[in-house]
Amino acid sequence: MKKQFLRDLSKVYELIEKRTQKINSLYGLLENSDKKEYKIIKKLLKICSFKPIKQNKIALLTRLINLREDMLVMALEENGKDKKEIELILAAVYENVAQFHIKEHENLLIDIERQKLLSPFYRKLLLGAHEIGKALTLWQPKWTKYIINTINSMLLKEFGSDVEVVKFLGDNGLFDKNSDGSCADRSYSALIKDDDEYKNASYAVVFAAETQNVAKKIDELIDILKNENDDIFDAKEAYIVYLSALKKAFCEKDSLRVISTWQDVDRAWMNIKTPIQLSHPLEYYEDHYKKAVALEWDVRVQSPESQNTDITKKRILHMYKDMFKEINANKKSAEIYEKSLQNIEKTDLYISRPMLYYAAQFNGLFSAQVVPNDEYVSKECGKKIFAYADNVLDSIRAKPFMKISNEVFGMKFIKNERELIFKKPSVWHKVYEITTIGHEFGHILWMQNDTENKMNKSGVFKNIEEFKATAGGLCAFFKDADETLLPYVISDTIKRCISLIAWQRTSEVEPYYCESLIHLAGLFESGVLSFGEKLLIDTNQECINALIKWYFETYLELAGCYLDKKDAKEFLDKFAKKENEVYMPEDKTVNRFVNYYWELHRAIGREVDETDKTENWL
Repeated sequence: MKKQFLRDLSKVYELIEKRTQKINSLYGLLENSDKKEYKIIKKLLKICSFKPIKQNKIALLTRLINLREDMLVMALEENGKDKKEIELILAAVYENVAQFHIKEHENLLIDIERQKLLSPFYRKLLLGAHEIGKALTLWQPKWTKYIINTINSMLLKEFGSDVEVVKFLGDNGLFDKNSDGSCADRSYSALIKDDDEYKNASYAVVFAAETQNVAKKIDELIDILKNENDDIFDAKEAYIVYLSALKKAFCEKDSLRVISTWQDVDRAWMNIKTPIQLSHPLEYYEDHYKKAVALEWDVRVQSPESQNTDITKKRILHMYKDMFKEINANKKSAEIYEKSLQNIEKTDLYISRPMLYYAAQFNGLFSAQVVPNDEYVSKECGKKIFAYADNVLDSIRAKPFMKISNEVFGMKFIKNERELIFKKPSVWHKVYEITTIGHEFGHILWMQNDTENKMNKSGVFKNIEEFKATAGGLCAFFKDADETLLPYVISDTIKRCISLIAWQRTSEVEPYYCESLIHLAGLFESGVLSFGEKLLIDTNQECINALIKWYFETYLELAGCYLDKKDAKEFLDKFAKKENEVYMPEDKTVNRFVNYYWELHRAIGREVDETDKTENWL
């Protein structure tokens, strides 16, 4: 039975791949408005009051296909929309994007049911997960409107800066608490204002109707699963325990208990080891103040041909041990070191595709993820890393080439990148393993239960944590670099960190933008990048050696900050500081280049490259 299930899993994986490619093919609507699928773009153009020109259509297609809002926000601003209008339009677009993808999910589930793939237990699990997802999707716009657009706007207006808002929340005990009374590093609650006083209230209180609706759908799935048997993985009880804990967490009304109830969800979730993985609210993105966890909900399916990525784990461990010896840290730091070693050893890796996704996921899917973030749970249970390599490659290949890439990087650099993407997929996967999976392992290092909380005094921990993760993966590779892969890894780092400048004003991905500013400091200092009127890229051995040296020295300094649990702002301030609501580089040349790229992005960031077409490479 298990062999048949795994054969079915391969078929399901293929169905997901075809569905992904079908969605990606909608980029063809840029050139062809006669197709029946064009009706959704026509509807979105009307919602936004856009003219049907390519720049507007690429913004909407990126929102629909890649689930990213940044291009759309820029287009709306250029079309004269104010902040309130943009919020209303984004909510309307969200609803239509969600409906589109939910319909695709339903078609996929119908296909699986029609072919009787997997087993009755797992087919019903998927259908129940879909119903829970739809309930969370209805809640998501209300979550955004209340927490991000209302409460957080009030806080910023009242206290004037992010640092002062975070200080106010800390001084007034408005962060969620761990069971030992310490401040948690995230929250499953929101603020309410009563008689000019802010109070903390759980999701079940602030969003009573929405949480009850989600709980009802969870209950319905539990009842269904109780009448089925999992003859394949014997995971029925594990799923029911998990779903029961999930319902309890959503319904928890005591804001002092929400963290402990969600920790129970994470613990139960870590016991599920099957190739079909549900995923619940785990991380915070948009809320930089109280760090309210986003309404994530999705189902991931493990690849039947998972690559062996033990080499990345070994590289990380080798680098980590060497670095710790070099720091010559004290006994207290040794506890942090041992904890990270244990977490890495207990980490399960899932090379997957996203099968079903909802709610906050309609504002962007990740390329990889390491969870849970709760270090109390990870100390007991370890972590799971999910990597969406196949999805990422499909997405890169499908998107039209953009004029800005040619303008900034030059055709020689771009052609080398396209050769990798379209002609050398096996090499691309190795680079992804080093940079992206290495990044996820890098998150695990140098962490203890209270690390994030203590380093987040100024509310900017995430703004250095993403760099720490990437730099950890890179340093692990640089320790004993494969010379055949080194040029590709360097090029990928250059391309990624420059492209991230486009996220300068997208608040939920601010940590990645800040990460890019730190990378750029090293790339310019080493001479790999230089900038006069145009960007110059020099990858001679002397510059590469200088860059690798910079990464080791910078990462070593950063590791020391983590061991001492210093305020993250101390490290970030060396590279970037906030100016008029936006982080800008401290280095003058980097600052000038970032300004150049941002202005270019505003001017031509939505223009397609007409000199070379994606189809020419397929």
